[in-house]
Amino acid sequence: MPPRDSQRDQAELVILSLLEDGSRYGYAISKEVASRSDGMLRMTPGVLYPLLKALEADGLISSTWEEVKADDADPDDAGRKRKWYRLSAKGRKRLAQRVAAHRAWRAVIDAFIGERPEKEGAS
Repeated sequence: MPPRDSQRDQAELVILSLLEDGSRYGYAISKEVASRSDGMLRMTPGVLYPLLKALEADGLISSTWEEVKADDADPDDAGRKRKWYRLSAKGRKRLAQRVAAHRAWRAVIDAFIGERPEKEGAS
């Protein structure tokens, strides 16, 4: 049976899998999603940030703030803040569960639409 809220679960799978590769900040996550999907998936701020907040509240990811300054910025000027997200141990476990569930569901669907040997006499 497919996940209860497949869009949320799919977005969660995408984000957790990206964070498995290493820490990222929100804008970098949205850019990587678009890049890896050849633009077919887009994580707008209105979708991405509430999901990141929920994943953090669930203990699946953690975050830290970092001050970022432009290379040519005055050393005395304050930089802007950037929030970095990383996968937690609980998030790694959830990711493994989501991947297994996705692969199982894909196998079911492939049984219907996957490659089939041609039948003799079929035209």
